[in-house]
Amino acid sequence: AAQPDALAGVSEGARYGFVQADINDAVKVTELLEQYQPDALINFAAESHVDRSITGPTGFARTNIQGTLALLEASRSWRDASKPFRFLQVSTDEVYGDIGAEGRAALESDAWRPSSPYAASKAAADHLVDAWVRTYRFPALVSHASNNYGPWQYPEKLIPRVIQCALAGDTIPLYGSGEQVRDWLHVDDHVKALWCLLEQGKLGEHYNIGADCQLTNLCLVNAICAHLDGLRPASAPAGGHASLIRHVADRAGHDWRYALNSSKMQALGWRPQVSFEQGLRDTVAFYLP
Repeated sequence: AAQPDALAGVSEGARYGFVQADINDAVKVTELLEQYQPDALINFAAESHVDRSITGPTGFARTNIQGTLALLEASRSWRDASKPFRFLQVSTDEVYGDIGAEGRAALESDAWRPSSPYAASKAAADHLVDAWVRTYRFPALVSHASNNYGPWQYPEKLIPRVIQCALAGDTIPLYGSGEQVRDWLHVDDHVKALWCLLEQGKLGEHYNIGADCQLTNLCLVNAICAHLDGLRPASAPAGGHASLIRHVADRAGHDWRYALNSSKMQALGWRPQVSFEQGLRDTVAFYLP
């Protein structure tokens, strides 16, 4: 899923370095830690597409669980306790499972009920982080973010996939009724939240990162199509891009709704800044040829 073009603006800078390696390669990870002596390590690495986790769960276990274990152990072995260091595990709202149509937004203290192999693999990794904090006094914390969107997202994800289908005049598949609800968080707001946690987050704690922007999948897809109608009217069929939407058989184990209570994160001073209307419009424009 790596897209080197996304880093063209910084790739020549002295503060940037790229190494192509496997996070399960403990020797290589330790070598890099010793070379760069980082103040922090953020584990963004994950297989994250739920559909693929259903058809091929083994790869998700390897990357998300075993990979996290490898990073934890390499960091623990390398770390000098006298120097500042923190490990930030980037996780998901999906560990909380389906909160139901009327349920309140999930709190960090809520029990986990992961539904998909993806969510289960992330929950397992998060449990490892918590165990390392408790057993080894390892300096780590965990974040749980809602659905991200924005530029450079891998095209298997919902928003870029819908845009690609619509521009090509292909059917836009929508699972079930399309009434499933997700909270949408712009990637810029997510990154600012993670930076806030690196500076202010309390070690050993979990933090929810959500934008309180809950939309049904059908509403989201219609909004994308409306932006495309305005930005690329020439590609629209007679009934507009939304006429390409087709409801298909629902995904196995599909959760109805996710939502996060982010008050703990906001107590640190973070707030989402990107409005969904502007963020979605900019995102659609980014993917236009």
